[in-house]
Amino acid sequence: MTREEIFGYVKKKYGSTPEYLWEKWPQYAVLRHADNRKWYAAIMNVSADRLGLPGGDTAVEIIDVKCDPQEADFLRRLPGYLPGYHMDHQNWLTVLLDGTVPDLQVLDLLDASYSMTGNKKQDK
Repeated sequence: MTREEIFGYVKKKYGSTPEYLWEKWPQYAVLRHADNRKWYAAIMNVSADRLGLPGGDTAVEIIDVKCDPQEADFLRRLPGYLPGYHMDHQNWLTVLLDGTVPDLQVLDLLDASYSMTGNKKQDK
């Protein structure tokens, strides 16, 4: 799954557009809720060695999503999943966007992250 496909998906489903916050890292994009401004995903291209992967300084495309800690712990044991890069390792998950993780799984995780970071509904 490519970042462009993800951006098209979130634009259509949530009305989100990527925000590029860092001049030093112009390819790093965040996706956030329009109402509460909380991030629900970050898409980056980082060197493989910074992720603990083989490949040296070869750029790897990743997405960070918020994830249930138990699910994240399980997924990190599988290929294509890592602790959240530059995020809380318990609550965030890094997913490789190199085809290792099926597109549907990436979108399911993205949807779950969106839900987890949204405004909490108050009981009336």
